[in-house]
Amino acid sequence: MDLTNLPSDLPIPVDDGGCQHLLGKHLPHIELQATAGELVKFSEIKSLLVLYFYPMTGRPDVALPDGWDAIPGARGCTPQACSFRDSYSELQALGASIYGVSTQDYDYLQEVVDRLHLPFKLVSDKHYELADLLSLPTFEVAGMRLFKRCTIIIKNGVIIKVFYPVFPPNENASDVISWIASSKVL
Repeated sequence: MDLTNLPSDLPIPVDDGGCQHLLGKHLPHIELQATAGELVKFSEIKSLLVLYFYPMTGRPDVALPDGWDAIPGARGCTPQACSFRDSYSELQALGASIYGVSTQDYDYLQEVVDRLHLPFKLVSDKHYELADLLSLPTFEVAGMRLFKRCTIIIKNGVIIKVFYPVFPPNENASDVISWIASSKVL
């Protein structure tokens, strides 16, 4: 199964207002486990911080949930991760730290980092701590509660920009770079 390319007929997600409340909100003081085994406290990161929340990264050897491509915004986690990977040095040059956040468990995320050669860490919110404290939009499929795709930019622990819905996901990194480069947050 090729997860790196997006089908041309994917349904486009609409803005359901699920992230309207985030702008200006402070990140909660919690620790989440990141790949490489460390605990991350996003609220303590002082550099410009980009968090992209995504449903789940598929694996080539595992079938996606039934009807996955019909769920607006679900498909595209691998292309999104690869776009951030390919834009990593440009984001660093702009002073941004980047993390991907999913409800998948640590071991699954570590496999994704290794397989896709990601230069940044993925973080597991498998207990929905950050999801619930920020009231992030989620959906359920195949018995899993997953994030609706959104990207937030944080400065000094405060959310200063929200991208939601994110579509197409493979263009999210370039959208983030354009916003940072043209804003006055630098």
